[in-house]
Amino acid sequence: MKKTKDSSKLDNYFEVSKRKSSIKIEIFAGITTFLAMAYILTVNPNNILWDGTLDPRFSSVFIATALGAFIGTLLMALLAKMPLAQAPGMGLNAMIGTIIGGAMGFSYSYGNSMALVFISGIIFLLLSFIPVGRNKKTGKLISLREKIFDGMPTAVRLSISVGIGLFIAFIGLQNAGIIVDNQFTLVQLVDFNNPELWVKGGTACSAIVALFGLIVIAVLSHFKVKGSVILGILASTLLAIPLGVADPQILTGSINGISWKFWENLNLFFSDNSVFLSVFKGGFNLPEGSLLTSIMLIITFCMIDMFDTMGTVVGCCTNAGLNDEEGKPINYGKIMYSDSLATIIGSLLGTSTVTTFVESGTGIGAGGKTGLTALTTSILFLLSIFLLPLFAFIPSASAASALIYVGVLMMKNVINVDFENPKNSIPAFMTIITMVLAYSITDGIGVGVVTFVILDVIIYLIDLIRYKLGKCDKPKLETTFITLVVLILFLIYFLVPVL
Repeated sequence: MKKTKDSSKLDNYFEVSKRKSSIKIEIFAGITTFLAMAYILTVNPNNILWDGTLDPRFSSVFIATALGAFIGTLLMALLAKMPLAQAPGMGLNAMIGTIIGGAMGFSYSYGNSMALVFISGIIFLLLSFIPVGRNKKTGKLISLREKIFDGMPTAVRLSISVGIGLFIAFIGLQNAGIIVDNQFTLVQLVDFNNPELWVKGGTACSAIVALFGLIVIAVLSHFKVKGSVILGILASTLLAIPLGVADPQILTGSINGISWKFWENLNLFFSDNSVFLSVFKGGFNLPEGSLLTSIMLIITFCMIDMFDTMGTVVGCCTNAGLNDEEGKPINYGKIMYSDSLATIIGSLLGTSTVTTFVESGTGIGAGGKTGLTALTTSILFLLSIFLLPLFAFIPSASAASALIYVGVLMMKNVINVDFENPKNSIPAFMTIITMVLAYSITDGIGVGVVTFVILDVIIYLIDLIRYKLGKCDKPKLETTFITLVVLILFLIYFLVPVL
């Protein structure tokens, strides 16, 4: 098929052919990523406002979410030129809701919480710009944030993509209702033999929808059908209708605050009482006595955003084969600029920390390798402002099938982990297992770093004694100064109370 002039420009700008992809694959991948992330449009307002459907600010936070995701992902597309998507991060949005709810012991306003996010974004941006040296091979300046990446122990770094894969799959299994709560064992497989769960729209029905989507994706992928992930999502959505998992009434725009009247939502977004620019509407007038708490909250936001992004980017880029010879994602500096700028812009729009989503892996799993994937996703987020009911119609169970499939794809990276040497295998395993069970990428990386440094120092001291006795060669301490800095950051994160 002969390329048109416009398609050739796209190909050249995003280096589509160079990365062994095609425009069609990139667009399909972008749609896939969006479908896997679309839930954030309605979940984020509810998490921030806690009772979002009854709060007049719901539509404003929805628009802020969509715009934050659009701008953040657009930065990834045009600046970093990577197949990564951004949106307000889960967990951090719930923390914002907690702050506004007064759980910190102070009555933070919406503007106060946005101001804290804004400051954390500024710090994040500075870390991405401050030079601390040059790359010995290329001669390019290295930012402090890149230096922190370089200081990560190799054992931890190689295990991140595996942990991310399992974490993504675990999210999918939970969202689909395949894995559910258990008061004794914390989690369990859904009880398929319970008739109550088979009622229309029940948990068992949701699980079946996700499993059906996964099987469709697997079969189509086996026969190398293009767009297998998105076809699986759409097929499972169709099955979800008769099972009651997808509600056709959503398309009427008449339930749960989901409306086709976007002009009314836009008008409210720019009104005096909206969340837009709330950071500058008294946002820096923090409650009396809250200074120390505010500082710890800012540090927490920075830590979670930094290491969640680092983990997600490493995991997704490794799976896409977009790392350089040193194992670092290509365009890493520009990825960090995009991420930190998105957080700043998101806070001005009125939403929580905008960060790189692990669901980017679904688009990468569908073949996405360039910024064209991100561009497609960003455009869909912009369109979602006008087509909310259409996108809200796709159930989370359908998107979950794609998440589980991506988890399968990312497990192949486990062969890169050194399980022969306990000094490497134990930190790697702790990184992987903690990510999943603690439900946090940052916690997983932190536990891995702490474990590695403890083992490395103990083994070094023992080998140093053995060396003095002439029983071994002179040992080398693998823990660097930067690794110690990262360790101290994590110890503050883990041990210093926020209150």
